[in-house]
Amino acid sequence: MWGGRTGALLRVWGLWPAGVRGRRPLGCNAASLAGNNSPQCWNCGGPGVPKRGDGFFCPQCRALQPPDLTRDYFSLMDCNRAFGVDTAKLQNRYQQLQRLVHPDFFSQRSQTEKDFSEKHATLVNDAYKTLLAPLSRGLYLLKLHGVEIPEGTDYAMDQQFLMEIMEINEKLAEAQSEAAMKEIESIVRDDFEKAKEILTKMRYFSNVEEKIKLKKIPL
Repeated sequence: MWGGRTGALLRVWGLWPAGVRGRRPLGCNAASLAGNNSPQCWNCGGPGVPKRGDGFFCPQCRALQPPDLTRDYFSLMDCNRAFGVDTAKLQNRYQQLQRLVHPDFFSQRSQTEKDFSEKHATLVNDAYKTLLAPLSRGLYLLKLHGVEIPEGTDYAMDQQFLMEIMEINEKLAEAQSEAAMKEIESIVRDDFEKAKEILTKMRYFSNVEEKIKLKKIPL
């Protein structure tokens, strides 16, 4: 069913058979709260800090809160969880978040908020880079569905596929004209389209798998 380069792609994708005054002292080590999803503000103890959306700041004292490390990149970057992503929207979202949490905007704030801003900025950068490139986006999407491709698995890859990649690289090195470049580009784009199709099908299979798991749970 999945022959030639498409079958090899299945193996590649792992599917083959931003200082607020009057703050009270911290009662605990703030750094340990980086992954805490508590709705209470670390600074004023006030309630109502959202776990999702753009609730990076306490609605009471406006202190920057620790990042939610359980939040997936698609949610953080306000994108649909799918292989097809609007990259212009993604870039706008990235710039919006940078204006909110970039460490440069927290140089006069408390050390706690400086630390949190650095963590936020790192998370935003990682999310942006991951979702921007089709390959890393696809691999991340697979990971969210419980499918990971371990490092160092090239030895098990289809040898014909590896030979084709070598040939493409050789053609790219020898290409001297725009026509030759376009020919190589068309081959690569064709493979990306096949990978997109595979990921789309994978999403449906994953939904079925989740239903099977729910069916197995004793009532």
